[in-house]
Amino acid sequence: MKVLRKQTNSKNCIICGMENTMGLQAQFYVLDDDTVGSLFTFKSHHQSYPERTHGGMISALLDELMGRALWINSPTIYGVTTTMSITFRKPVPFDTPLKARAYITNESGLWFSAKGELYDMDNNLLAEGVARYLKLSPQKAFGNNFHADDEMCYLIQDDIDTIDFPEK
Repeated sequence: MKVLRKQTNSKNCIICGMENTMGLQAQFYVLDDDTVGSLFTFKSHHQSYPERTHGGMISALLDELMGRALWINSPTIYGVTTTMSITFRKPVPFDTPLKARAYITNESGLWFSAKGELYDMDNNLLAEGVARYLKLSPQKAFGNNFHADDEMCYLIQDDIDTIDFPEK
């Protein structure tokens, strides 16, 4: 899929926070098939059992990615997770480049549902999830002291112009 643009990263998020040294620091890309994709590498401190990434980190990554699907067309609205279900297909390694994508499956004025998929670089499906989100303004979600420009302040440029995913 062709990369149309990058999404911003935050300061402190466990998944996208660039100042969170224990986080994933994942990068996010809007793709030409109305999906959001990510490239990342889980680290050894994200481990569960030996040689496996913790299911909580996998779930958090998929939650972040599915929530970001809303930002493809509504970048100033936040999705607040109300329900989520994750299916783990194969062990997810750490210290290995991975990729994931998400897309909206249903949307109304106040709600949206999304599907997320985590793959190795050979397009083997490792985990997938579905979730439902409530759409909120930043003020409703986080209060009047939240300023998106202060938290979502990193736009890391790179030369990624395509990301290969299997058909939806």
